[in-house]
Amino acid sequence: MASPLATLPATAGAHLPVSLYADSESASTAVAHQIADLIRARAAESRPCVLGLATGSSPTRVYEELVRLHREEGLSFQNVVSFNLDEYYPMAPDSLQSYVRFMREYLFDHVDIRPENVHIPDGTVPVDQIAEFCRRYEEQIQEAGGIDLQLLGIGRTGHIGFNEPGSGPASRTRIITLDHVTRTDAASDFYGEENVPRRAVTMGVGTILEAHQIVLLAWGEGKAAVVKRMIEGEITDSVPATYLQRHPAVQVVLDEAAGAELTPRKTPWLLGLPCDWHDAALVRKAVTWLARTVTKPILKLTEEEYNENGLSELLAQSGPAYDINIRVFNELQHTITGWPGGKPNADDTYRPERAEPFPKRVLIFSPHPDDDVISMGGTLLRLVDQGHEVHVAYQTSGNIAVFDDEAIRFAEFVADYDHAFRLPGDEPADSLYHRVADFLKNKQPGQVDSDEVQQIKGLIRRGEAKSACRLAGVPDANAHFLDLPFYETGRVRKKPLGDEDIRLTMELLNRIQPHQIYAAGDLSDPHGTHRVCLAAIFQSIHQLKASGTPWLDDCWVWLYRGAWQEWDIDQIEMAVPLSPQELTRKRRAIFKHQSQKDRPLFPGADQREFWQRSEARNRTTAKLYDQLGLPEYEGIEAFVRWGF
Repeated sequence: MASPLATLPATAGAHLPVSLYADSESASTAVAHQIADLIRARAAESRPCVLGLATGSSPTRVYEELVRLHREEGLSFQNVVSFNLDEYYPMAPDSLQSYVRFMREYLFDHVDIRPENVHIPDGTVPVDQIAEFCRRYEEQIQEAGGIDLQLLGIGRTGHIGFNEPGSGPASRTRIITLDHVTRTDAASDFYGEENVPRRAVTMGVGTILEAHQIVLLAWGEGKAAVVKRMIEGEITDSVPATYLQRHPAVQVVLDEAAGAELTPRKTPWLLGLPCDWHDAALVRKAVTWLARTVTKPILKLTEEEYNENGLSELLAQSGPAYDINIRVFNELQHTITGWPGGKPNADDTYRPERAEPFPKRVLIFSPHPDDDVISMGGTLLRLVDQGHEVHVAYQTSGNIAVFDDEAIRFAEFVADYDHAFRLPGDEPADSLYHRVADFLKNKQPGQVDSDEVQQIKGLIRRGEAKSACRLAGVPDANAHFLDLPFYETGRVRKKPLGDEDIRLTMELLNRIQPHQIYAAGDLSDPHGTHRVCLAAIFQSIHQLKASGTPWLDDCWVWLYRGAWQEWDIDQIEMAVPLSPQELTRKRRAIFKHQSQKDRPLFPGADQREFWQRSEARNRTTAKLYDQLGLPEYEGIEAFVRWGF
C-alpha cells in the first residue's frame, strides 16, 4: 500500500493536517485500509463500528477497496452500523440518482452488512413529517454510540454533506435548499439542471463535528481552490468546511492535484521551508511566480524583489538575479514551437520535439468525440498542414451528452430520407422513428435511454467527429472510434476500466505504431471520463512496454488539458502558438460538433460554450507568455510530456 508523498501538519498557516498522495487511487486504498482496521478493532472488542458515509465521486474507490477486502481478505461488516450524510428531496430510493441506490451499488449489496444497521435519509418522507424524521435520525446516531469515523467530500461551495454556505456549527439534521452552484454541479447526474431537486435532507455541521474522527477526501485540480480555503482560510459559514478546523481529529486526504494550491506545495519559500534549488522545475516555478506576483517580465526581476518575496536562498545559491532570469527565460522560450511534430532539417537541441523521423505517425486520443478540436485543434491543424500522418482515436461514443430532441430530429430525418428515396429493407425507417419518438416522449427524468436511442445519439456524435476531421484534413480512414465498453452504460456513472478497454486500446496502438501520442491529461474533468480514458492509455503503454514492444522506444507522449483547465505556465514543456487565422479554423472545427453547440447537455461549472472556453484559455496562456517577456501570440496550446 502506497505511503503519502507528504504529511503536512497543522501550523499557524494551515489549520488542518493533510496527507498528500500521488493520486486518488493510492489515497483511497489507504483510507479503505484505515476504515478496515477500525472495523476489525471494534469487532475484536465485541463493539459496533459506527461509520458516517458519504456519496459522490470522491469515496467510490474507497468503497471498491472495502468490497475487495471483504471478498478476498474476509473483512466482515456484521458489526458495522452506518449513517449516510444526506439525500436529495424528494427522491425515490430506486431512482438512478438516489443515494440509497448509490450506496447499494458501490458497497452495501457487496458486503455482509446487516440491513437493519443501514441508515440513509429518506427522500420519500412527507413534508409535514420531515422535522420528526430528522429528530429521530439524530437520536439513532446517539443510540448507536455516536459516529466513530465520518467520511466526507467537499463541494465547490465548501459544503460538507449538503450544508451549503450559511450553515452554522450548531446546525443539525434538517431539510435544506441547495445552492445554485451545487445544483449546477449535479446537473450531469440528472441529465440537466432543470431535473435536479431543489432541496435535500442532510446531517448538520454540528452533527458532523460530533463524530469521533473525520476523514475528508478531495481529488483533482477542480477542488484545489476550495481545499486551500478550508485548510488555510479563516473559519466562516460562507465555507462550512472551515468549521472542521474546530475538530480535534480531522484528517484531510488529497491527491497532488487537489493540494496544488496549498502554500507548502505552491510557494514553500514563503513559509521558510527548505527548498531544493538544484531542482530546475522548482526554480522555474519560483521565478515565474515572482514575475507574476510583481507583474514584471522575467528579465526585469531584481535582486531586491527576490529578497523581498522569500527567495533570498535561491539568490544566494544560484544568483545573481540576472543569471537566474536568463536561465528561466531561455527555458520558457525553448518551449515555444510552431512545429509540434518536430521541424525537419533543423537543430532540435533546444526544441521540445525531435526533428526526426519526419513525417511522423501521430495518434491523438480524444476521450469524447470533440475533445481533440476543443483542446488541441490548432495543434491538430498544424500537424496535418506540416505533412504528418495524423490519426484521431475517439475513446468513447459520447452518447449520453446529446439532447433527446436531437435524437428525434435525426430519426425523423432517416424516416423522411427512406420515404423520399424508397430504400429497400425489411422495416420502414418510420417505424424506428415512431419507436424512438414514443420512448423519448414518455421518458422520465434521469431514465436510461433505450439501446436504439443510445445508438442514434452515438451516431450523431460520430458524424460530427468525422465532419470535424474532414475540415482539419484528417482522412476518414484515420478516424478511429473505439467505443470503449466502460462508457456504454447509458448513464453518467460508468463501469470500471476493464480488460476489453485495454485490449482495444493496445490493438490500435500496435496497428498505428505512432511516433507521437497526444492524450487528455485533464484530470479536472467533472464527469471522470477523461481520468478513465487516460488510465486506459497508460495501462496499455505499460503492458506493451513490459512485453518489449520495439516501436515504443521511438514514441513520445504529450498530454493536453481539456475545456476545464490549462497547465500552469511553469509546467508547460511544449507551447504551440496560434495565429488569428488558426484560431478561427479551430473554432470552425469545434462548430462541426453541432449537438454541443449553444448549450451542451453537461456544461459543468462554466456556462460558456466550449469554443468560448477554449479560445479564452488559449488567449490567456498567450498573454501569460507575453507578460513574462516572451513573444506575443494570439493564442497558445500547451502540452506536458509524459515519460514512461
